[in-house]
Amino acid sequence: MPVHRSGTTGRRRLAAAGTLLAVLSLLLVSPGSATADAKAKPKPGPERGSAHMGMGVIAHDGQGGLPPDTRAVQTEGVDVSSHQGNVDWAALWNSGVKWAYVKATEGTYYKNTYFTQQYNGSYNIGMIRGSYHFATPDTTSGAAQADYFVNNGGGWSKDGKTLPGALDIEWNPYGSACYGKSQSGMVTWIRDFLNRYKYRTGRDAVIYTATSWWKQCTGNYSGFAAYNPLWIARYNTTPGELPAGWAYYTMWQYTSSGPIVGDHNKFNGAYDRLQALANG
Repeated sequence: MPVHRSGTTGRRRLAAAGTLLAVLSLLLVSPGSATADAKAKPKPGPERGSAHMGMGVIAHDGQGGLPPDTRAVQTEGVDVSSHQGNVDWAALWNSGVKWAYVKATEGTYYKNTYFTQQYNGSYNIGMIRGSYHFATPDTTSGAAQADYFVNNGGGWSKDGKTLPGALDIEWNPYGSACYGKSQSGMVTWIRDFLNRYKYRTGRDAVIYTATSWWKQCTGNYSGFAAYNPLWIARYNTTPGELPAGWAYYTMWQYTSSGPIVGDHNKFNGAYDRLQALANG
């Protein structure tokens, strides 16, 4: 008697058709899904340790023209970090640059790999130089970061050629602008850093910041102006409005596109006043 297999054959045909449809759907849908996934993924941010003075200025405050030549005495300076690599200090000196700040540390996790060439090179060519710390108030305490800074190049000595350390406190390149802190919490963090730095070195640190960030993240706190020199960041023809409490700036970072290294600054005074700041 013949065996009827029509049911089995039908099921096989259905299974084969289902497999074919599944393959076709993958071919048709996958490219679109991959595109959607790529669009959904956020762009990677800067790598930890890569922050440097003024990296957020243009994005938040914009950029204008260069300062005009005036009769007011200003002394030209630069600031550098690892993204400049080995710096041609002789060329800068010959161009009229007389002082420099070098990034030493960031948070409690990063030390500038070019620090020795930059810090010693500026000194050896004849410049008055200092070092700065890029603050990350969301990672560790102000006191802990001050210690890390002093222990890794942020110290001070009364040799006439070493400026007090600078606290670079500005927009967070790795997250929210104010590092997740309230205005009062930010003031407390900054105070802890400054107090610890002075305890370790005997000097009041310089504060580098931008007025708009200072207003946003400290509530325009005025309590540091009596002791801590102001280094204002503004890429325009004038330094503009200063943070509360400071009647004048000590230093002004006015561009990130100057000759040789990009980040150029003006000290608000003649060379002998710069020496006086170095000597304390």
